[in-house]
Amino acid sequence: MKLQRKNRLRALSLGAVAVSGALALTACGSDDTGGSGSGDSSAPAANSAIKCDDAKGELLAAGSSAQKNAVDAWVKQYTASCKDVRINYNPNGSGAGITNFLQGQTAFAGSDSPLDAEEITKSAEVCKDSQAIDLPMVGGPIAVSYNLPGVDGLVLDASTLAKIFDDKIKTWDDAAIKKLNPDADLPKTKILTFHRSDDSGTTDNFTKYLKAAAASDWKYEGGKAWQAKGGQSATGSSGLAQQVTQTAGAISYMELSYAKDAQTVHVKTDAATPVEATVDNATKAIAEAKVVGEGKDLALELNYEPTAEGAYPITLVTYEIACEKGNKAETLAATKSFLTYLASEEGQAILKDASYAPMPEEIITKVRTTVAGLS
Repeated sequence: MKLQRKNRLRALSLGAVAVSGALALTACGSDDTGGSGSGDSSAPAANSAIKCDDAKGELLAAGSSAQKNAVDAWVKQYTASCKDVRINYNPNGSGAGITNFLQGQTAFAGSDSPLDAEEITKSAEVCKDSQAIDLPMVGGPIAVSYNLPGVDGLVLDASTLAKIFDDKIKTWDDAAIKKLNPDADLPKTKILTFHRSDDSGTTDNFTKYLKAAAASDWKYEGGKAWQAKGGQSATGSSGLAQQVTQTAGAISYMELSYAKDAQTVHVKTDAATPVEATVDNATKAIAEAKVVGEGKDLALELNYEPTAEGAYPITLVTYEIACEKGNKAETLAATKSFLTYLASEEGQAILKDASYAPMPEEIITKVRTTVAGLS
């Protein structure tokens, strides 16, 4: 984790001015910056299940690009009911989102990895007499997306994926890939891997899978910063998706909602049949997660080596990160109201339509109780 922490500390030292400028742009509601506002003329009718309470004003948040499409759907529903609240979410990546939050610039952060011990300690600076906590709110599969015309349903296992992303397997007709796909007409095309250039919880979870399921082939420490050799980089999941769709021979990793315009790998596990990246298959794996956070913190430990039939092994959970106590008075009502909606039955129900997985009932019940106690 040393490289990750070094990068995080370097980001913190860049100063608040640049970050504030980025958030100011987001606050203008520009879709180009990922902001989500209430000015959509096609917004749905008010949802009576959403409780606005005393929520009003502007709510700034930032972080995980993985959950952006879910946040967009949530904001559209929520602001149709709570018209006095304007929500702007900047999908600048999990690492940057945590940095923004720890600098006191956002009401909450989105991250595809829970806070580490150093970040929890630092959060006491913005969470007066308290600390930040992880609230698991949305899950889903990390799809391995590829661009190989004429090759559908490509099967890869953890070992082969590790070697591909570590620049050890260089062409699509490699013997290891042929063995997993005996009936496929694999070309001699060079494999072009793409990874995230920004600190990313998606990277963290993808490499955790490689480390857990292919330990002998993936020797890197892991974390939000990409560490392996070779490959090209792009910013955000949308950047990776664009590179894959535009580049023959490309392969990358991204949330399923970003992989709709490309082919996705079927992952071979210890189960009898290779598993496709689907919301339902991800839910089967996430259901095996364990709460490992202390106190009100609901950080999860995922199982990256499920053996159940249909359980997709490369999954992530996106957390909303807020102060347990000591939230800013001017945004507390809106933060609690919005997070309450996200964790509600209605908020979780719309996730599947956006290619995300709702949290298992046992977990989301704890989230609802914890959100109700934010102060």
